[in-house]
Amino acid sequence: MTNATAEFLSKSAFISDRRGALRFIWSHIRRQPVYGVMMLIGAFSNAALAALVPYFVGEAFNALNAGEGLAAMGNFAILIVISQIIRAILQLMRNFSAETFAQRIERDVRDELYASLLGKSMTFHDLQPVGEIMARVTNDVRELNFMMNPGINLIIGSGMFLLVPLLAAPLFHPLLIIPPALFLILYGTAQVIYLRRLSPVAEAVRETFGDMNADVEETLEGLQVVKGAAQEEAEEKHFRTLIEAVQKQVIRQYDMEALYIPVLLLGLVIAGGFAFAVWLFLRGEIGFGTVLAYSGQLQLFAFPVFSSISSFTNLALGRASAKRILQLINSESELDQNTQGVSQTIKGAITFEGVEFGYRKDEGVPALHEVNFEVFAGKTVAIVGQTGAGKSTITKLVNRTYDVDRGRVLIDGIDVRDWNLQSLRSQISIIEQDIFLFSRSIADNIRFGKPEATLDEVMEAAKKAQAHDFILSFPEGYDTMVGQRGVTLSGGQRQRLALARAFVTNPPILVLDDSTSAIDSATEDKIQKAIWTAAEGRTTLLITHRLSQIRWADHILVLRKGRIVAQGNHDQLMATSNAYRRIFARYENPSRPTKATGETQAVSPQSGGN
Repeated sequence: MTNATAEFLSKSAFISDRRGALRFIWSHIRRQPVYGVMMLIGAFSNAALAALVPYFVGEAFNALNAGEGLAAMGNFAILIVISQIIRAILQLMRNFSAETFAQRIERDVRDELYASLLGKSMTFHDLQPVGEIMARVTNDVRELNFMMNPGINLIIGSGMFLLVPLLAAPLFHPLLIIPPALFLILYGTAQVIYLRRLSPVAEAVRETFGDMNADVEETLEGLQVVKGAAQEEAEEKHFRTLIEAVQKQVIRQYDMEALYIPVLLLGLVIAGGFAFAVWLFLRGEIGFGTVLAYSGQLQLFAFPVFSSISSFTNLALGRASAKRILQLINSESELDQNTQGVSQTIKGAITFEGVEFGYRKDEGVPALHEVNFEVFAGKTVAIVGQTGAGKSTITKLVNRTYDVDRGRVLIDGIDVRDWNLQSLRSQISIIEQDIFLFSRSIADNIRFGKPEATLDEVMEAAKKAQAHDFILSFPEGYDTMVGQRGVTLSGGQRQRLALARAFVTNPPILVLDDSTSAIDSATEDKIQKAIWTAAEGRTTLLITHRLSQIRWADHILVLRKGRIVAQGNHDQLMATSNAYRRIFARYENPSRPTKATGETQAVSPQSGGN
C-alpha cells in the first residue's frame, strides 16, 4: 500500500501549499485578501502623508522668503494638521487589518498543524518528543503571528518610506535623486547579506528552544521519578545547560543586530544628501525651503532602517518556524485512512497469518515472528507470556495502531488494511494497563468514544463496570472534573472508568490489556462478572496474569520472545505445554504470609505492557 500523509484527514482543516516554507506562508497570506489590501493601502498612505510634512514645511519657508507673509505659513500649517488627521485614521485601519491578518494566519496554521498531528501514526508519535511538538504548536506558530505583525507589516510600511524619498527627490531637482538611489542600492545589498547570515542563527534559536521545551515537558511528566530519586539538583543543572544553549544563540542574533550596517548607511545618506542639497543651494539651483524639504525626505529613511532591525528578525524567525512546522506536517505516516475501504458491522473473527512486526525497522529485531492463530467471533482468547514477549503488540495490530511488516491480520476474513480505518477502530475498544483520562468530567470521559451517549447510558455503563457507587460518592457525581491523566483518582477507579468507557460503545471486539491489575481483590469479583457480561456475544482478547481470567478463556495463546510456542485451552496446555505450566506455576505458587495474620497473600508479578 502506498503511504499517505496522515491516517485521518480533517475535512475542515485548510490544506496549504507545503512545497516550501515561503510557499506555505504565502498560501496562508492569500487566504486573507481583504485585510492584506487594507494593510497595503494603510502602509502606502502612511508613507505618502508622512512625506507631506517636510514638503509643506519647505514650501512654507519658500513662501516666507517670497514675501507671502504669515498667512501662507498658516495655510500650510492647516494642511499639515489635516493630512496627519487623515493619516491617523488610515493608520488605525492599517493596524487593525495587520493584527487581524496575523491572528487569522496564526489560527489557520495552528488548526492545520493540529489536524495533521491527529492524523499521524503512532510510529511517528512514538519517536517524537511531546515537548518538541508542543514548542512547534505553540511558540513556532506564534512566531508566524509576529512575522506578520509587526514583521511584514513593518517591512511593507517601511518599504513605502523607502520609495517616497526616491519619488519626491526629482521633483525638487533632478540631481537630488542620486543620494537616495545610492542608499537604496546599498541598503538592499546589506539586507540580502544580513538575512543570509541571520537565517541559520534564527533556525538555531528555534531548534534550541524546542530542545529546552522538550526537556521541560519530559521532566514534568516524570516529576515523581525525579523527586523519588532526589535528582532535582541534577535536573536543574541539565536544564541550565539547555538554557545556556538558547542564550548562546539569542546572543548571536543580538550581536548581528548590533552590527546592523544600514544604520551606518542612514547617517551617510542624511549627511551626504544634506551637503549635496546645500551645494545646489549655493549654486542658486534650489531654494532654502527646498533644502529643508529634501532633508526632511531623507529623514524618512530612519523609519525603515530602525524598524527593519526587528522586522527582518521577525521575518527570519517566522521563516525558520514555518520550516519546523512543515517538517511535522510533511512527515508521512505509515498508515492511511483508506476512506474507500470496507465499512460494515464487524462480527469479530480475528486471524493472524504469518505475521511479523518490529517497532524499529532500522534495528531489524522483530517484536513478533511468524505468528499464526485464529479467533472465532464471540470467543475469549487469553494471551500470556513473560514481559517483552509481544502480548500487547498483537492487540495493536488488530486495530491498525501499527501495520504488519509481513503476513496478514484479518477481521472477518478481510485484511485490516482493506478496512476503512475509522470504521475499523470505532468497533474495537482497547483498555490498557496505563489508563489515560482527559481533564474533563467523569461523564465526558465515559462517553468519549460515543459523544452522543445519554446520561442514562453513561450510568448504565458505569454500573456494569462497578464504578457507579464510587462516582456517586463524589459531591458532583458524574459532573466531577478529573485531574490531568486522572491523577485525582486511584488506579482501580481509573480502570473501572476505562471499562465503563468500553461498555458504553458496545464494541464487537474488546481488548483488555491487563486492565484489572490495579483493582483490589474485593472489587475483582464484581469486575469479573462485569467482564463476563461484556464478553458475551463479542470477541475478547485478554492479556492478564490473573488465574481466574486465564482459566475462563475459550482459547489461550502462549508467547515467548515474539513467537507463539503453544495454544489451546487451559486443560490442554497444562497437559502438553511446559512453557504454559511454568508461567501458570509462577502466577499460582508465589505467596507469603502476611505480617498481621500469618495468612497467605498472593504476589502478582507484573506482566508489563508488552
